[in-house]
Amino acid sequence: MSYDLRGKTAIIFGASKGIGLATAHRLAKDGATVILAARNFNLIDRNANLILENGGHAHAFKCDVSSYESVADCVEFALGQVSKIDIIVNNASVIEPLAHLIDSDPAEWAKSVDINIKGVYNAIRATGNHMKKNGGGIIVNMSSGAANSILEGWSHYCSTKSAVKKLTEIAHKELHQSNIRVVGLSPGTVATDMMAKIRDSKINAVSNLDWSTHIPPEWAAEAVAFLCSEHGASYAGTDFSIKTNEGRKLVGLPLAGND
Repeated sequence: MSYDLRGKTAIIFGASKGIGLATAHRLAKDGATVILAARNFNLIDRNANLILENGGHAHAFKCDVSSYESVADCVEFALGQVSKIDIIVNNASVIEPLAHLIDSDPAEWAKSVDINIKGVYNAIRATGNHMKKNGGGIIVNMSSGAANSILEGWSHYCSTKSAVKKLTEIAHKELHQSNIRVVGLSPGTVATDMMAKIRDSKINAVSNLDWSTHIPPEWAAEAVAFLCSEHGASYAGTDFSIKTNEGRKLVGLPLAGND
């Protein structure tokens, strides 16, 4: 499916690879000006240039979502390039430490909290007032089945993704009257570098899934585009899933068993 996002500006946090990178390319294809934000500037700069070469509009900004100041600087940079920010995609997250709770590194565990949940807060806090003044916007928070699961070795990931789900619900409650759509996306398992780390860790059942069961990151990007279109309004405040055939059909993805 294609959507008309011309005249819209989207910041994609965690855009250096995987779902974030695929989303940047997908939204640019629909006409949006995209700001690729991530810690690895070389990767996002290279891909911003690829989007430009293909006739799109893109900028790159080095950003650490665990720092509110860095996120706020990214927002200011975006506003320096365009007049407004319409879409935020909170995709940045880490899977480390892949370890049982009592064996985990405290510094790594705390870092996952700073990125996975505080990063989402930072982005909403830094853009919410701007969106409110400009009559609305869309915030897509990357969720996970881990938000509702108990998986050994993932104490940090299950906890932070559960917190992201609840933050999505609260942000919706506080912001929907300002025409700000806040929605979660639970894509299921995705064939990314993160999933390769999970596979190699052999720490829980997810590690043992056959690689062919994981969807490509481009499918998750299609779901983000769907949620940013007029069709996504019905799912504000919820955790939209493409793990089900119902969700996949809405987005226009191959159904389970047919992919």
